Amino acid sequence: QVQLVESGGGLVQPGGSLRLSCAASGFPFSSYLMRWYRQAPGKEREWVATISTASALTNYADSVKGRFTISRDNAKNTLYLQMNSLKPEDTAVYYCKASSRVSNMEYWGKGTLVTVSS
Repeated sequence: QVQLVESGGGLVQPGGSLRLSCAASGFPFSSYLMRWYRQAPGKEREWVATISTASALTNYADSVKGRFTISRDNAKNTLYLQMNSLKPEDTAVYYCKASSRVSNMEYWGKGTLVTVSS
């Protein structure tokens, strides 16, 4: 059974930090490209960050560049998103996504809510 389970969301004040985790199981995590997406209330889902299989490459949306850091621990089958200097506009449900180039398989987590408010 394939599972992607996000955790670490919650309420944080502007300027604060949170670290999100995405625990993966049921598929070869280390062979999959991983991404974070987010969806704010009433808006379309948007891409946030990407990390390659062995962490050699990372990419970020302009809106989070310099504030967020994507990382992964293949030994623990876990993806992370460190979020610093949080802004109210970062408020959204955050989702992790796994993608296999060779098989064309994609998996999504159910999301974790991040609320940035004073």
